[in-house]
Amino acid sequence: MRRGRGDGTTGAAPGGPVPHIPVLLRDVVDGLAIKRDGRYIDGTFGAGGYSKAILDAAPGVRVLAIDRDPDAIARGYGLVDHFAGRLTLCEGRFSAMEKLAAAFSFSSCQGVTLDIGVSSMQIDEAERGFSFRFDGPLDMRMEQAGESAADFVNQLPEEKLANLIYLYGEERRSRAIARAIVAARRDAPIIRTKTLADLVSRVVRAAPDDIHPATRTFQALRIAVNDELGELERALNATEKVLAPGGRLAIVTFHSLEDRIVKRFLTERAGRAASPSRHAPEETRDVATFTLIGRKPVVADEEECRSNPRARSAKLRVAERTSTPARGNA
Repeated sequence: MRRGRGDGTTGAAPGGPVPHIPVLLRDVVDGLAIKRDGRYIDGTFGAGGYSKAILDAAPGVRVLAIDRDPDAIARGYGLVDHFAGRLTLCEGRFSAMEKLAAAFSFSSCQGVTLDIGVSSMQIDEAERGFSFRFDGPLDMRMEQAGESAADFVNQLPEEKLANLIYLYGEERRSRAIARAIVAARRDAPIIRTKTLADLVSRVVRAAPDDIHPATRTFQALRIAVNDELGELERALNATEKVLAPGGRLAIVTFHSLEDRIVKRFLTERAGRAASPSRHAPEETRDVATFTLIGRKPVVADEEECRSNPRARSAKLRVAERTSTPARGNA
């Protein structure tokens, strides 16, 4: 399904900067089917675009907005003031959604939205080290704590580094890249984004109209540093526990690894697992905990892709919680 009616709203606090355009904004709000006086969780607050749109959608709505990036939380206080207490900000991981929802009286809520991956603000800040477009420290930590991308690049054995780049970046030249990294770090630690990007560019040859040669390597490191796929799997299990019957889940993903996890979870929870062979014993399926909304994911239309290039790879999947008790971490 191809839609996408983003209106360009940035979600920045009134009078503030314009750092980010939410992807598939109207479709996310429509998918959540916002109810008057409802309670909603925005698990990836970022610049507040989805939170603002949810709060504007119906009277009396309250939002609990979660973000693991302290900079995102700090930027959001103007929006808290603007909505006079209807928006609650919480620094934390969306995988801890069940615990955080209970702490802020948002258990059994009417909707959850997640925008998976790195935000454009993080990419645009050279000092955060997420992008090869700007030279900065090789960091990539969303929480600004723990092991950095530089730690991974300079400490992992060659085989583990190659596997990481292949699995999380889907990079076919992963072994050659890992070999080049290990050789280079013998002379000096690799601590800058430009250093790593230039090194990968010498190994991976790309056509002029193709993505930058370092794109997949940087993606892989970012995912590994922040345990993004593990966080996503834990967050999906948490949404099943915090949503009230009839509550909606709206998830935007940006690459195949994320979308595959979301699709598999929702398909299985909706009782639509792939049919077994007719020669195999009949399986007993669990009762569905979600109902899929729409047969295919929503993607951005050409107009939104032109105005917001980040939307080109975005997929929105929506599901509605049934009254069946949560299955837990299956």
